[in-house]
Amino acid sequence: MEVGGITVNEIYQQAKLLQSELVTIRRKIHQNPEVGINLQDTKAFVKEKLVSYGYTPRDIANNSVVADISGDLPGKTILLRADMDGLAVKEAADLSFKSVNGSMHACGHDMHTAMLLGAAKLLRKYQNRLKGTVKLLFQEDEEGFTGAKSVIRDGVLENPKVDAAMALHVNSGTPSNMVLGGLGHFMAGCTLFRIEISGAGCHGAMPEKGVDPINIAAHIYLSLQEIVAREVAAQEPCVLTIGKFAGGQTPNIIPEKAVLEGTIRYKNKETGDRIYKRIQEISTLCAQSFRGKAAVTEIASAPPLVNNDEMIYEFCDYVKQFIDPQQVMVLPQGGMGSEDFASFSYQVPTAYLLLGAGTGQENEVYGKPMHNPCVVFNEDILSLGSAIFAICAVNWLSGH
Repeated sequence: MEVGGITVNEIYQQAKLLQSELVTIRRKIHQNPEVGINLQDTKAFVKEKLVSYGYTPRDIANNSVVADISGDLPGKTILLRADMDGLAVKEAADLSFKSVNGSMHACGHDMHTAMLLGAAKLLRKYQNRLKGTVKLLFQEDEEGFTGAKSVIRDGVLENPKVDAAMALHVNSGTPSNMVLGGLGHFMAGCTLFRIEISGAGCHGAMPEKGVDPINIAAHIYLSLQEIVAREVAAQEPCVLTIGKFAGGQTPNIIPEKAVLEGTIRYKNKETGDRIYKRIQEISTLCAQSFRGKAAVTEIASAPPLVNNDEMIYEFCDYVKQFIDPQQVMVLPQGGMGSEDFASFSYQVPTAYLLLGAGTGQENEVYGKPMHNPCVVFNEDILSLGSAIFAICAVNWLSGH
C-alpha cells in the first residue's frame, strides 16, 4: 500500500531502525517517573528530544507538551496523544533500569511517550509528502483524570483545529505485537468519590457520649452495595468499589471523623450520574439516622470512552498492511477500565487502540496486571508502536 509516494512497509522498516533509540528513551523515562501534573523533568526531556528532531514544542496546561508538523500539501489535522505520568507505586520488578524515586511507570506511559517520540522522528522524515497536519500531544495526569480535560480547556484542539484524534495504550497480558481496536463504548466511565463522615469523639468505654463515625461508615459501606445489586438492571455493566476506609488512631477512642473513598465504573454516563446521586442520598440519610453527618464530593472523573467505529475499522486495516492480519482484532466490546482520553471522544472522532505488551507464556516476567509493582512490558514492541502512530496518521490524512 502506498500513500503520497510513501509505502506503509517503508515507514515500518524505518521505525524498526529506531528501536535501540526508543529503548534508551523509554528507560530514561522509566527510571525517573513523575506523577500527576508534576512532570517538569519528563516535560523537559520530551521537549529536548522534539527540538533535536526539528520541532518547536510548546507548553500547554500544567506540564503537557504539544508540537505540530505540517506537510507541503493542505489537509486536515489529526492529533496523536501519549500520556507521560506514572503512579505512586514503588517498583518491585527486577530491572537494571528500575525506578529510583519510589514511583513507577506501572501503566506503560513511558512506553507511550517513547513511541510517540519515535513517530515524531518518522513524520519529520516524510514531512514533504504529508497531507495536512499532525499534532503531537504529550499529556499530563491521565491517571488522575485531569490531563485530557486540562489540555482541551487550554485549546489543544484549536490552532489548527483538530479533526480526529488517536491514542495507543500498551496492554500487559495480551500477546506481544497484537493490536486490538474496540467498537463503540470501548472503556468505562469512572467517577472517583470521597465520603467524609462527621461524628462526635469520645472515650471508647462510653460510646453513648459521642457519635461513632466508624459505625456510620460501616452502614454506609454496606448500603452502597445495594445500589448495583438492586437498583441497576443486570444487563447494564457497572461496578461500585470502596477502596479506602479510614478512621481513628487508637483502639479506645471513638474519633471525630471517618472517610470512605471509592470508584464507580459504568458504560452509560446516565447510569454513572444516577449512581453518584444515590451515593449522595444514601450517605446523607444513613449518617442522619445515626446522629451524624456525611458529605460526598467528586475527586475526579472521566466519561465512557466512545471509539468511532469507522476509524477503528480504518486504522485496523492500515495496520494489517504491515503486520500479520491475524494479529489485528476488532472487538465488539471492551472492559471496565477507564481512560481520560475519553474526553476527546466527545469533541472529535477518536480511535483508541491497544497494543499487546507480553504474556507469561512468552516470558515469565511478562503478563502481570497493569498497576502491579512487578509489571514488566516487552520493549520489543516500541518500534511497532511508533510505526502504528505514524502510519495511521499519514494514511488518515491522505484519505480524508
